[in-house]
Amino acid sequence: MTTILITGTNRGIGLELAKQALAKGWTVYGSARSEVTDPDAHICEHPKFHDLVFDVTDYEAVRAAASSISEPIDILINNAGIIGPDRQSTLDMDFDGFAQTIAVNTLAPLAVSQAFLPHLRRSAAPRILTISSSMGSLSYAKSDRIAYRASKAAVNKVMQGLATDLEPIGIAVAMLHPGWVRTDMGGAEADIDAGTSANGILKIAEGLTLKRTGRFFNWDGSSAAW
Repeated sequence: MTTILITGTNRGIGLELAKQALAKGWTVYGSARSEVTDPDAHICEHPKFHDLVFDVTDYEAVRAAASSISEPIDILINNAGIIGPDRQSTLDMDFDGFAQTIAVNTLAPLAVSQAFLPHLRRSAAPRILTISSSMGSLSYAKSDRIAYRASKAAVNKVMQGLATDLEPIGIAVAMLHPGWVRTDMGGAEADIDAGTSANGILKIAEGLTLKRTGRFFNWDGSSAAW
């Protein structure tokens, strides 16, 4: 049976990913900066849900969490992310906030992937998926939320490079635009709900093979623009 690790399972897409993976009968390791509490879904009470508490930017804590797990990981989904500071214009930038956005959205997915790589290598079909965004596409010249956009453009390149390096050992890597989702980050006017996005992401995760490694997908499985 599939074992999946999802970062950022405390709310939004991450919580929906955990709920739907559990519904499939999978074993779920979910991480957040504090214990996951969801009074409606009760995922913390589920026997196949394992709560990992760590900040994705705390590399020592990430490595400690990895050391606490002995079983193989089949799918890793780097979902944790932030929208960035209030001031993130090229003409008025909160540089400390910019650095934090890069730390969470770009550096942390690589740190988590490296820490759990030994577990992935023990899987028969290991896969790494990172939640990115079409806002990071270089096809668009928009400049609003530029710290967020830059962090997602950067994580796409980092994960593309990781795909190249992991292909020889059989680990597939993909980047995903989750859609414009009705979450705290996406807002109430967004196109789709978190459940719809999560369902599409898990379908991509289930079907991801080395033939499609290093690619950037939309939540519905179509190709996303770089």
